[in-house]
Amino acid sequence: MLEVALRHGFRGFALDMAFTAAPEGVTALFGPSGCGKSTVLNAVAGLLRPQEGRILLDGEKLLDTARGLMLPPERRRCGLVFQDARLFPHMSVAGNLRYGLRRAPAGAAGPGFEEVLDLLGIAPLLDRRPARLSGGERQRVALGRALLMRPRLLLMDEPLAALDAARRAEILPFLARLREAARLPILYVTHALDEVDALADRLVLMEAGRVLAAGSVEELTARTDLPLAARRDAGVVIPCTIAAQDAARGLTRFDFAGGSLLAPLNPEPVGTRLRLRLRARDVSVALTPPEGISMQNVLPAVLRSITPTGSPHEVFLHLAIGETALLARVTRDAMERLGLTPGLGLWAMVKSVTFDHARGGA
Repeated sequence: MLEVALRHGFRGFALDMAFTAAPEGVTALFGPSGCGKSTVLNAVAGLLRPQEGRILLDGEKLLDTARGLMLPPERRRCGLVFQDARLFPHMSVAGNLRYGLRRAPAGAAGPGFEEVLDLLGIAPLLDRRPARLSGGERQRVALGRALLMRPRLLLMDEPLAALDAARRAEILPFLARLREAARLPILYVTHALDEVDALADRLVLMEAGRVLAAGSVEELTARTDLPLAARRDAGVVIPCTIAAQDAARGLTRFDFAGGSLLAPLNPEPVGTRLRLRLRARDVSVALTPPEGISMQNVLPAVLRSITPTGSPHEVFLHLAIGETALLARVTRDAMERLGLTPGLGLWAMVKSVTFDHARGGA
């Protein structure tokens, strides 16, 4: 487990925050540019000495300013991946990867050379120099080099920020596979919500050097008292399993705790676990079962509560579908016309669904 508590000030900015990360999986530091995410990452890596702080990894102190302890970066065994891949331009891909392997401590457990090649799909690139790689390929090689150093902790500082949409879509599945295969704690800095949806197991929401909230992605996306709710793509993230494929109709059925959803055909096999984002603006409600509509996802729900959105003309409806929480964003006019009050039974209509990358077999 990674435990972090930091206080640091510079150029009028004050960082004062604490959080924990699980022994495995991705903990995402999420927030707007300038909120302190990269400063935290640099402190964990040993590249920044905070004015006050304490950092523990699996009980070992990496930093304790009260005792004057600060392990140098090379003793912390952190693998780092930045926005720019920072590969050695004079070395081939194979040379860059073997450099990482030579940096691994003797006897340290971790993936082997061939395993990393297979995991990241970089075997065909071994003879190339970095200048002949695409942005996505360079980032995959940088990931491979970091893994071959056999780190105890993987630190990723907005690794997709410099890539265009096509390259980001290319590398996200590899990052999802890495999360499942590496069995490491991964601290992932981002301001892109789709990366959080696809990768994060735990979310640390930051603003102006502070932690606003920390918890599971499912928990925090359902809260309307956080800045996430102010986004136009606000909505809940729910864990699902692919239950059936209907190639003739071009549809996949996703089962979740409380019901099922249909979405455009997903190529993953039946039994694959993933997460769906149901945007609040894509959910509407009816008092009676609707008929003759194009939407196929119509689910019985109970209205738990009504909260403001920040707009004087709209509200959030907090719906319960079995054990699963859902948000709908509707106008105040609709709320008043339908006489919506907590406890009312409704029908939730889901217009569209977005899904992340596969999170391992069932």
